[in-house]
Amino acid sequence: MLENTVLAVSAAIGVSLLLNLWRFMKGPHMLDRILALDTMYINAIALIVLLGIYMGSPLYYEGALLIAMLGFVSTSAVCKFILRGDIIE
Repeated sequence: MLENTVLAVSAAIGVSLLLNLWRFMKGPHMLDRILALDTMYINAIALIVLLGIYMGSPLYYEGALLIAMLGFVSTSAVCKFILRGDIIE
């Protein structure tokens, strides 16, 4: 039962990733694109955690944590660039 649930949730997150990709490409403003990219990071983390549950391996959780840290740093850097025009002062 858990395997079927993980597969169904993975499909739902895959659809969410496609919708976020559409918003990333079509977004009318730069802030919409940044928000879509940040949401895509979160969905990728959820897919990796689900893969770890499905495979029964704790190594996937470390990969999800690494992607979470990279997503936070990249979102912060892009927002700082948009606000100030320069990342490093």
